[in-house]
Amino acid sequence: MRTRRAVTDRLFWGFCFLAFALIAAPSVSMLISVAHQAAPAVGWSLFSQTTKGIGIQNAILGTLLLLLGVLIVAGTIGVAAGVYLAEFASGRSEKVLRFFSEVLAGMPSIVIGYIGYITLVVQFHWGYSLLAAVIALSVLVMPYIVKTTEVALRQVPSVLREGAAGLGMPRYSTLGRILVPTALPAITSGLIVALAISTGELAPLLFTAGFSDHNPRLQLFHQQVPYLTNVIFTDLALPGKRPHATSAAAALVSLVILIVLIVAGRIVAGRARRNTARMSL
Repeated sequence: MRTRRAVTDRLFWGFCFLAFALIAAPSVSMLISVAHQAAPAVGWSLFSQTTKGIGIQNAILGTLLLLLGVLIVAGTIGVAAGVYLAEFASGRSEKVLRFFSEVLAGMPSIVIGYIGYITLVVQFHWGYSLLAAVIALSVLVMPYIVKTTEVALRQVPSVLREGAAGLGMPRYSTLGRILVPTALPAITSGLIVALAISTGELAPLLFTAGFSDHNPRLQLFHQQVPYLTNVIFTDLALPGKRPHATSAAAALVSLVILIVLIVAGRIVAGRARRNTARMSL
């Protein structure tokens, strides 16, 4: 009997290790391949010069600026909508909000970019601009934030709500001091996923941000914005080893940004869990 259990246990862990290898191997292989192709372009000039020369400084700064804008716009609206769906929505308002969220989640990114171009760039006369690009990306990723926030709040144990009600805490105070801090790790994960999607998007930005060979300025209208995915797409289509190396370097920087976002999200989520544990004591 013990031998059978030992064999079963080893088979189980063997399958777990195989599953982990199948997930990790493509990611590691991709990272190594991109780093190898980017090696000829990696140097001080890559980060000190703009795409007008042989660097991607402006694209890095533009991407970070876009991510900050998405975090502010999509993060604020998405978390607020998720909280409303989880705690306050009912009846027709819940059905309508959930319907539009699901429609946005299934809409292709290029369609969102085209609508952003027609509406923001042309009709509102914003031109290719930072605000138009941020709004297009925010519309694209907002459903993920809404759904993650709603699910995170619904998974908070009902005991916490009942305890807060028993202590006579108002509903908004319960939400701000107990429910949201408890659900913060999962909400943070949703924000990280949204930022990761924004980092790798190209189609909406082609229609709303344009591209600039200069460093971005904090100007909301009529100012084109540089970003890494445009460098990856454009330089890869050019002949020669140097543009291809620059494209790979831009891809590598995008991966590094994703890794930093994931690590930062884990740190925030870990601190939130520790604070929740102290609160429960």
